[in-house]
Amino acid sequence: MKILLAVDGSAYTKRMLTYISTHGDWLDSKHRYTVIHCAVAVPHRAAAFLDHAQVQAFYAEDAQAVLDPVRKFLIKQGIEANYVHRIGSAAANIAKLAQQGKFDLVMMGTQGRGAIGGLLLGSVATKVLSLCKTPVLLIR
Repeated sequence: MKILLAVDGSAYTKRMLTYISTHGDWLDSKHRYTVIHCAVAVPHRAAAFLDHAQVQAFYAEDAQAVLDPVRKFLIKQGIEANYVHRIGSAAANIAKLAQQGKFDLVMMGTQGRGAIGGLLLGSVATKVLSLCKTPVLLIR
């Protein structure tokens, strides 16, 4: 199974990773994992005061801060993965990669606010569900 893990470095990402590690079926070598992290774009007004290298360094540091702990965790579990970092809307980037990469499943952590809370607050998970044609497993 080709699985896309959406991570943001939050406690909800840690819960998702714990779920994977405690359910042996997910540790099977037949699965192929890709990890995606999306950073919010630096606003144009702020970027105007920075040079291109500074903005790129910001994105690289953000990716490293989120992806390094995930990489270490997955290596401990014996899971090899590809790592992807995108800039912009997390939901749109996750859904796009899931479609283009022909993934079988998207896994992500969620706060679990419920249907009403998700509609009012517009969580990333709710947006991924609405945009994504690939099945999504939400871990609370």
